[in-house]
Amino acid sequence: MPNMDIKSFVTSHFNAEDFSHLHWTGDFQNYTDLVLKNPRITRNAFQRMHDMIMSYGTSKYTEYKKEITRYHFFDDPFDNGKDAIFGIDVHLMKLVNFFKSAAMGYGTEKRVLLLHGPVGSAKSSISRLLKKGLEHYSKTDEGALYTYEWYDSEPTEILGGQKVFPCPMHEEPLKLIPEEVRPKFVEELNKKLDGHKVKIKGNVNPACRYIFEQYMRKYDGNWAKVVGHIRIKRLILSEKDRVGIGTFQPKDEKNQDSTELTGDINYRKIAQYGSDSDPRAFNFDGEFNIANRGIVEFIEMLKLDVAFLYDLLGASQEQSIKPKKFAQTYIDEVILGHTNEPEYRKLQNNEFMEALRDRTVKIDVPYITRLDQEVRIYQKDFNERTLNIHIAPHTLEMASTWAILTRLEEPKKSDLTKMQKLKLYNGKTLPGYNEDNVKELRKEAVREGLEGISPRYIQDKISNAIVKNAHHGCLNPFMVFNELESGLKHHALINSPEQLDHNKEMLSVTRQEYEDIVKNDVMKAISVDESAIQTLCANYIDNVKAYTQKEKIRNKYSNKLEEADERFMRSIEEKIDIPESRKDDFRREIMNYIGALAIEGKLFNYKMNERLHRALELKLFEDQKDSIKLTTIISNVVDKATQEKIEVVKSRLMKNFGYCEVCATDALNFVASIFAKGDSIKS
Repeated sequence: MPNMDIKSFVTSHFNAEDFSHLHWTGDFQNYTDLVLKNPRITRNAFQRMHDMIMSYGTSKYTEYKKEITRYHFFDDPFDNGKDAIFGIDVHLMKLVNFFKSAAMGYGTEKRVLLLHGPVGSAKSSISRLLKKGLEHYSKTDEGALYTYEWYDSEPTEILGGQKVFPCPMHEEPLKLIPEEVRPKFVEELNKKLDGHKVKIKGNVNPACRYIFEQYMRKYDGNWAKVVGHIRIKRLILSEKDRVGIGTFQPKDEKNQDSTELTGDINYRKIAQYGSDSDPRAFNFDGEFNIANRGIVEFIEMLKLDVAFLYDLLGASQEQSIKPKKFAQTYIDEVILGHTNEPEYRKLQNNEFMEALRDRTVKIDVPYITRLDQEVRIYQKDFNERTLNIHIAPHTLEMASTWAILTRLEEPKKSDLTKMQKLKLYNGKTLPGYNEDNVKELRKEAVREGLEGISPRYIQDKISNAIVKNAHHGCLNPFMVFNELESGLKHHALINSPEQLDHNKEMLSVTRQEYEDIVKNDVMKAISVDESAIQTLCANYIDNVKAYTQKEKIRNKYSNKLEEADERFMRSIEEKIDIPESRKDDFRREIMNYIGALAIEGKLFNYKMNERLHRALELKLFEDQKDSIKLTTIISNVVDKATQEKIEVVKSRLMKNFGYCEVCATDALNFVASIFAKGDSIKS
């Protein structure tokens, strides 16, 4: 095997021009020219955050008569959807509105943003996305930002015996303009700008302030000579390099130290500078310091010691921090925390933390309560690209169904079940319920989505089921059901017998739902003849029309006029449990719908009415199922003709419904066992 020339390979794939572009340097005049050309490079952290989110575009859709905006940033364009957020677009809109308000200077820039929700509800994913997004955005021309460093031709005492002294907090270079000059400078600068207006806020950090004053003394107040020691450079935000992105995680009280937030004295340099109050002997490397110009994330924020929470007060309201032995230091960063329900309740009940509560904007991040969105979470990890095992149809859907059922509140309407509520939330229609009714259902369930089973538990149990059943070649819902149920006894977040019983009951409801669904699949595979359904529908509509308009219908065989066939109509209506007392209403509803379509110049199709469609399929199945005799599948004797028909049904399940050979056989055996018990298909 020939050797690989690693140098040539890397060189050919590495773009040196991009590297040079991202590591641009220049003097103060060069930077001023850049600002005139593109004033957006001076944006503050909140403005940059909002623009970054908006740069990925939006789309709109309507839900419950309300226009919802989907921000494509939350699809995670950086890692192929690894941290994509689904099903909580309304809450993400509130989050983006917070950033928009802060970007416009309406007050929320002086607040701590607190993501609140149950465990596993995507709080950390949102935080990761925002941090990843800022890193990527800072590498684009649109998201470019700059900082500065001090330099001298020779090592100098002013710079601590070095030639170069980088700004320890990556600050905006325009902050080097003296305060007494700033108003006039900004006014002149903004006269030449049409778009974003430049603002200069805050002073430089203590170390740069000290160096600035030393050079001012050296040059007798000649500012132009002082900034001759300034080199402007492009700033690339990076969590790994601790540049513009900080993360703080609480520890036990003995190991917590507030210097982790605001920096600490470098004792090795005290001998060099002669004093612990010399700012050059101070490490401005706390999370607040290094996150300047970007974002700082507080993991499980409310678990922090009270002393840390006090640091947050000034950092948010005053936008400044107090390093040990130094004056208040201005910071420009998004302060983001996340916490769970018990910790937030503790904050609410702590009267000593009123100041923090007043400075906090809480954004709820609940569990998903819409089925199709919950399914997308598991499809990211469990799909044909990532697995060597086939996943039977409805497997992820059933796991998602159970998860959502545990999160829903009991409907206040006695005629509505949780399963029906789930379907309404997922866009299905039910008699007597419209968009306004569903909106009311959501409004009255104030705690919905804040309790229940988390996606993490579902992911863990699906993984277990795959490992245990890899030899089977196919993962089906029953395997997942068994894992979900067996794990409940040891679930760390189920802390009462009532919770355990409720979750088991919802699992039983989900099993029944799957039973109905798999019977439907087999039914459709048997009665797959669409032309037969259309013929059945036309016959039914002709009879309903004659019945409602009190007319007679012509028999196509005898050519005689006859009364509408009541027995035939009822044989269809009974399949979807239309009682005798409601048959007239149902028939009028169908005719009114057809009439409304006719006025609009449209033709009626049986697929337009879900209930009628269902009834027709059931009727056709009822008429045809005896020709296959499903119950023979589970017997040892199957004649050749029946076997051929079974193979046809199996092939239809595989071709039309996504089954494989294994799960199609399992589905047919399961449905056959149900028919052997004398069960019938339910709507």
